[in-house]
Amino acid sequence: MLFQQSDLQLRVTILVLPDASLMSLAATLDPLRAANRISGGKPYLWRVVSLDGQAVATSCGLPLQVDGPFRPLEECDLLIVVAAFNVVRHTTSRTLSAVRQGARRAHMVGGVEAGSWVLAMAGLLDQRKATTHWEDLEDFAARFPQVRVIPDRWVVDGPVFTTGGAAPALDFMLALIRARQGFGAALNVASLYVYEEVRLPSDAQPLVSLGRAGRLEQRLAQAIRIMEEHLDSPLPIAAIAERIKCSTRTLEGLFRDNVETSPAAYYQSLRLQAARRLVMDTDLGMADIAVRTGFASIASLSRAFRRRFGQPPSAARRGSKP
Repeated sequence: MLFQQSDLQLRVTILVLPDASLMSLAATLDPLRAANRISGGKPYLWRVVSLDGQAVATSCGLPLQVDGPFRPLEECDLLIVVAAFNVVRHTTSRTLSAVRQGARRAHMVGGVEAGSWVLAMAGLLDQRKATTHWEDLEDFAARFPQVRVIPDRWVVDGPVFTTGGAAPALDFMLALIRARQGFGAALNVASLYVYEEVRLPSDAQPLVSLGRAGRLEQRLAQAIRIMEEHLDSPLPIAAIAERIKCSTRTLEGLFRDNVETSPAAYYQSLRLQAARRLVMDTDLGMADIAVRTGFASIASLSRAFRRRFGQPPSAARRGSKP
C-alpha cells in the first residue's frame, strides 16, 4: 500500500492526454514538488509523459512540454492518467493497451477528472467503486454499468483511485502526502497554496462551489443544493423555502443579499448552465437535454437558451465543434 508512512522514494508517472486541464495537472503534480521542497529531499520522483512523447495541447490551448513518451513496460509506484475534454476521442486502442500494460507494472493506478474514463475503458475499474468529474457522473454510470459509480470527491478501491476535477485531485495528493510523511508535511504543502478547504474523500462534488457564502448562510447553501438535486424536475420556490424552514420572502431576501438575484432567476440560470454543458460537451439530442434540465419542450429550452446566451442551442453546438 502506498498510503502508509514510508521514507522510500515514490516514483510517479503522469500520463497526460490531449485537452487535459492545466488545473487538474497542476493539482496532481505540484504537491509532489512542494513536498520535496519542504522535506529538503526527494521523497517523490516523477515523469510527465504523453503517449508519443510530443507536446500535448491542453484544454486552454497552451502546449504542455513533457519529459518523454509513456513507457508502459517501465515499473513505477504510481501511474496517474490526467484527462478532461474529448476523452473518448483521444483514447485509442493503443492508449488503452499502454495503460493496461502500465497498470500491471505499477503498485497503484489512478485517473484524475476524465482519467477515470480511460481506466474504465481499459477495464481497470470493473466491479470497483469510482468517481469522475461531477458533470459526467450520470453519463459515466450509464456508459460503464460494471463500475460502482459514486459522487465522492475521490475514491480509492484497492490499487486503483479516481478523483473529480482539480480540487479533489489536490485533496487526494495531500492525503497521500499525509499518509506517507505525516500530518505536518501535508499541512505545510496545503499552506503553500493558501488552501484551507481540504475535504474528506466521501464529500460529494457539488455543482456550485459556495465557498464562504456556504459557511455564512446555511439556508442559502441548502436551497442551492436542493436546486442542484432537482434540475430535471424543478420545484416551486415556495416548496424549497418550506424544505429549509423559512418563508418565501425570507428566501428571496437571502438570494437578493448574497447572490444579487431572485431564487427563480438563479434556479433557471443553474438549469441553463447545465443545458449549455450538455449542448457543448455531449452529443445528446435536444429533447434529452430539455428533459434533463427541466424544460417542457425543445422550444422552451431554445427560447430560454437564446435569451441567456444570445443564440439557440443548435448554433452553440455547431460553434463548439473543431
